[in-house]
Amino acid sequence: MRSNWINNKEEMFQVIDKCDTCYVSMVDQNKMPYVVPMNFGLQDGVIYLHSSGKGKKMDILQQNNNVCIAFSTDHQLKFQNKDVACSYAMRYRSVLIYGQVEFIEEAEAKIEKLNIIMQKYTGREFSYNAPAIREVSVWKVVIREMIGKKLGY
Repeated sequence: MRSNWINNKEEMFQVIDKCDTCYVSMVDQNKMPYVVPMNFGLQDGVIYLHSSGKGKKMDILQQNNNVCIAFSTDHQLKFQNKDVACSYAMRYRSVLIYGQVEFIEEAEAKIEKLNIIMQKYTGREFSYNAPAIREVSVWKVVIREMIGKKLGY
């Protein structure tokens, strides 16, 4: 099976919508990669993420806000001959997004973006108490570049 590029942005957004986790990669001050799985929301071509306002992710992003976010779905093992290892392949569709993290600071904007994330997973919006909003970090990633690939589709 040959890999094919996904050139249609609509299909790339369908891949992203189908995922329940993304993998956010960044590079720390020692030029070492750091990758974390995260929940996310997507609206109008913008990815929204949230985390604690403290910790390794925040330390890294304060120094270097560039990220690459990976999404992968529709995994299915296929083979041409069950006795030939090299005939096996994993069907998939995936998207990589490159962009920069911008932190959302204003409380009402944080609530709005958190509800984009919660809508994805629960189908509803929530109210939040002031201490929770004050402590949470809400990230906005505007897509600078998006690359899609699929195998077996």
